[in-house]
Amino acid sequence: MLTTSIAFAQGEDVEGSKDHPLISRFADSTIVYYDVEQFDEYILALGKVEWERDEDYKRVFNLTKSKQLEGKVTRIQYDAPEDRSTLEIYRNYESALKRAGFEILFAGAREELGKDFGEAAYNAMRNVRGDYFHYLDSYVEHQRYIAAKLSRPEGDVYISIFVSISMHKRNPVIQADFVEVKPMEEGLVTADTMMEDMTRTGRVVIYGIYFDTGRADVKPESEPVLKEIAKLLQQNSELKLYIVGHTDNVGDLAYNMKLSQNRADAVVKTLVSKYGVDTKQLKAYGVGFLAPVSSNKTEEGRAKNRRVELVEQ
Repeated sequence: MLTTSIAFAQGEDVEGSKDHPLISRFADSTIVYYDVEQFDEYILALGKVEWERDEDYKRVFNLTKSKQLEGKVTRIQYDAPEDRSTLEIYRNYESALKRAGFEILFAGAREELGKDFGEAAYNAMRNVRGDYFHYLDSYVEHQRYIAAKLSRPEGDVYISIFVSISMHKRNPVIQADFVEVKPMEEGLVTADTMMEDMTRTGRVVIYGIYFDTGRADVKPESEPVLKEIAKLLQQNSELKLYIVGHTDNVGDLAYNMKLSQNRADAVVKTLVSKYGVDTKQLKAYGVGFLAPVSSNKTEEGRAKNRRVELVEQ
């Protein structure tokens, strides 16, 4: 495996942590947060952040460009020495990525990223994991970010590096995320295959409808599956379906019940407004993590439990 070293220095790392084999740490930095999920979803920021207010006057962020990914996700947060600038750290990572053959997808600094980029880009992780992700709330004059891709036969690797000086710390903070994408093995679910499943079992399990972690906005990458669902319903005008949202068990039951209901509602709204499905054919329900199809003790199991099901009324 290709490995690029920036500068390694042993420190008081959290137990069980290590640098990713592709890109090691900046000199004298220490791992303060480490997490590896064998299969998870990830939203890669590829543009600046814009903010707006919702009807309750709460701030809602929008990444002007992003990419939905799935695969092995490694998240590493480092504390860097106080006497090193974010520019120096950023340039080290930028150089390392280029030497390793990565394609730079997006890079920006300061106002180019928008106000509170760290808070916005990692907001889902703050809500779900908490812990160290609030340290990514940073001063706009110090924030720097780069996203890159390495193409490999065994699956592409995406890397994002966010460097900032936190509002909660005096030293630079480095968030390094790695997503190792597995090649697709499953074919597209079609209207015909869905009808076969519906006839045989009374339900269809859908994994091709995507949401940001902790959110209910249907991602553009969901379009192929949504088109097939619309085709199924339009070809079978008497068919009526429950759109049922399911989650894993990250977070409490109330949170997941609301999230799954909101996601089911969003799917129904999209099918009706964008694809012309008759609203009388659809009802939305969310059941949170109350109907798992696999154990939530592993990431593979949690990934299977995060789904939408079509259930015949």
